[in-house]
Amino acid sequence: MVQGIQNMDRRGLLGALAAGGAALSAGGPAAAQSAEAPVPKAVPTAVHVYNAVALLEETIPHGTTPYGQRFRVPIIGGTFEGPDLRGRILPGGFDWQLLRPDGYLELVADYFMETDDKVLIQVTNRGLVHAPGGGGPASYVMTTPKFEAPMGKYGWLNQFIFAGTVAPGTGPKPSVGLSIFKLV
Repeated sequence: MVQGIQNMDRRGLLGALAAGGAALSAGGPAAAQSAEAPVPKAVPTAVHVYNAVALLEETIPHGTTPYGQRFRVPIIGGTFEGPDLRGRILPGGFDWQLLRPDGYLELVADYFMETDDKVLIQVTNRGLVHAPGGGGPASYVMTTPKFEAPMGKYGWLNQFIFAGTVAPGTGPKPSVGLSIFKLV
């Protein structure tokens, strides 16, 4: 089965999953075979992976585009720590922001983390923020980090979907706090 999945493109894989689901709901031959297969959970479970503090420089405006107002925020460092990994956020990343006409702020942060045992992990973090009226506390702030980790001790970061929350930092420098969770 794994070899068949490796040779299948995305459309074929989705089609096979849909066909299997249709056969199950119709009580077809696949239903008897799938009686032993685990039933997918209706709601994912969030497992805490780490908390982080990302240090930032001041926001750099890039002007208004057809999609909204564009900003860039340099990421200049930080730390992260969880049960299975800890280390520092390396300087040199950026948080690209787009304030849309509907008042939502799209975020795409791209940076590297270095674990305490010197493994580099790339993070691309997409987020969405909504603060009613633009000045008060955000009513919605969520992020979905995607990791690219070398195979080995941290290879599991490549194999799950993650989600997280973002909050303003509390230190003297501009920063944000993140809490990241693995969805299982």
